[in-house]
Amino acid sequence: MGKKTKVAIAIAAASAAAWAGSKALSKPQKRSDKDALQYDHPIVLAHRGGSHLAPEHTMAAFRKAAELGVHGFEIDIRLTKDEEIIVFHDEYVDRTCDGSGRVADLTLEELQLLNFGYNFVDLDGYLPYREDKQSIVTLRSLLEEFPQMLVNIDMKDAPDTYEGGLMPSKLWRLIEELGVENRVVVTSFFDEQIDRFNLYAQNKVALGAGQGEVKKAYTSFTSQFGHLYHPKVDVFQIPTKFGVFALDNASFIRFLENLNIPVHYWTINDVSTMEQLLAAGAKGIVTDRPDLAVELLNE
Repeated sequence: MGKKTKVAIAIAAASAAAWAGSKALSKPQKRSDKDALQYDHPIVLAHRGGSHLAPEHTMAAFRKAAELGVHGFEIDIRLTKDEEIIVFHDEYVDRTCDGSGRVADLTLEELQLLNFGYNFVDLDGYLPYREDKQSIVTLRSLLEEFPQMLVNIDMKDAPDTYEGGLMPSKLWRLIEELGVENRVVVTSFFDEQIDRFNLYAQNKVALGAGQGEVKKAYTSFTSQFGHLYHPKVDVFQIPTKFGVFALDNASFIRFLENLNIPVHYWTINDVSTMEQLLAAGAKGIVTDRPDLAVELLNE
C-alpha cells in the first residue's frame, strides 16, 4: 500500500470518526411551536397586500386581499423621520407615489400628503388610482384594522443606520402594546436585526430566517453534518433559488420540517409554480396574485 493511499485512508477514518462523534454529541433541536404558525393547510400571504391587484402596501390592497380570503399579509416596514413605523418597502418613495425623497427624511405628516397609488398600473395597463388617493399605512393601523390576519413583518432599515438601530425595540414595543405576539412573524434580510429584535421579544414572537440563516441551513443540509444545524428561527420564507442553489426541493423542505420549521416561498405569481411547490411540501405561498393562489388552494 502506497504512502498516499495510507494518508487517504487515515483522513477518511478521521473524518468518519469526527462525523460519528458529532452525531453522538449533537442532537437536532426542534423549534418550539409558535401560535402564529399553527395551521392545518398551506396558507396564502398577500405580498405587500397583493401588489398586482392594487397599489402595494395600501389599504386598498390589504382590503382586497382580505376579501379574497388570504390567511395573511407579507409586508415591509420602515421608520419615518419622526420615528413612526410605516408599511413600505423602498428606501425612497419615488417609485410608487407622486412625490420624492427618502423615507427616513420625511415625517408621517409629509408622507400622508402623497398618493401611493399614483404610479400603480393594473392588469389591463390602466392607472386607476391617479384620482383615487391612497395614503401611507402605519403598522399600527394595519394591525388594528385586520385583527384576524397573520402579518409577516420584514424590517427593511439596515442595522448600521439610525433608523435600523431604533427599529427592533420600537417594533417590539408596538407588538407588545397591541398584544399581537401570537399573530405576527418578524424577519429581515439582516440576521443582526432579527437577533436584536429577539433580545426584546425573548422568543415570544415567531421569527423568520435572514439570509445568513438560510445559508447556514442549506450548507448543513447539503453536507453530512445536518445534525449540527441548530435553527434560531421558526419559519423560512425564501425564493425558489438562492444564487445557483435550488431551494425548492422536497428534501430541503423535509429537512426543515423535521425541525418544526415550515417553508414559505416568495414571490410566486403563476399557478404552475404554486402547484409544484405545494406538491413538494411548501406550507405557504407569498404572492402578488392572491386571487390565483386562493383559488388554487380552494380547489
